Amino acid sequence: MSTEHEKRFDPADTTLKFVRKKDDITGDDDDIIRVEMSCGHAVDPNSLTGWCRSLLDQGSVKFHCPADVDGKKCGKEWTYVEIRRHALLTDDEQRMFEEKMALIAAKQFCEYKECPGCKSYVERKDLTNLRVLCIICRSMNKATTEFCWQCMSPWKGAGTSSDRCENPGCADPRLKILEECIVKDLPGSEIKNCPSIRACPTCGVMIEHKTMCKFVVCIQCHIEFCFACLEIGTVCKASKPNAWYKDCTKPIAPRQTKVPVWSQRGQQRQASFRAPVPPHIPPIPPQVLPDESWCVML
Repeated sequence: MSTEHEKRFDPADTTLKFVRKKDDITGDDDDIIRVEMSCGHAVDPNSLTGWCRSLLDQGSVKFHCPADVDGKKCGKEWTYVEIRRHALLTDDEQRMFEEKMALIAAKQFCEYKECPGCKSYVERKDLTNLRVLCIICRSMNKATTEFCWQCMSPWKGAGTSSDRCENPGCADPRLKILEECIVKDLPGSEIKNCPSIRACPTCGVMIEHKTMCKFVVCIQCHIEFCFACLEIGTVCKASKPNAWYKDCTKPIAPRQTKVPVWSQRGQQRQASFRAPVPPHIPPIPPQVLPDESWCVML
């Protein structure tokens, strides 16, 4: 449906390749000019904007072509620069896209939470320490400057802790899931009575076994591991090269009583990854103090 905000290409723009083909996102075949993307499929600026906005809403910072090619999706990845140009993004739309991309990337590569006091976004310096000192609250001379990363309440107790503070009910809810999940036989193997939910041994994300193999690939760190012995996939396979799919050299790992802590920032540095920073929002350098967690305003 046309709206007063509908965008249209300028036929005099010689920097774009115009075509008169159907819209490969919506399937619309009305006689209007469209632009050809790098994958060769035609789009309208409105359909392209809507499609990429829906991907952002799903938590994706990668934009791909959804065109149907002989019953399969094209899947070609588009750069943000191409999308910004071909979708004719307005200043407001660019700001919205870039802010969402930055926040999504931050969630994927950094473990951060909102300080209950000043509402700043906090990332811990020591990932094993639940006692967090908010340096923003301290600089504002707030009465409470420390809180528990687990229960998000003002810190109670002495010293540091990796398990819980002394607030009533402070506990990691993931441990209860790991303790109470059902056991199952892993399809395609001789492995029986394996916990059906595991915390990824690399990053700690919770994964329920639903595949036809004992190996799974973590949706967060993308590392393959064995659901039975919890070894990295390559290690488990190498220990039993002729029958790794049936059993493990090691016995089934017991139910986990600790959730692994993943240093996403360390992996981020190794991969030379830089989260996209909205050009409209100047980055604020982190203030790091010895032996304390630190705050970053995102």
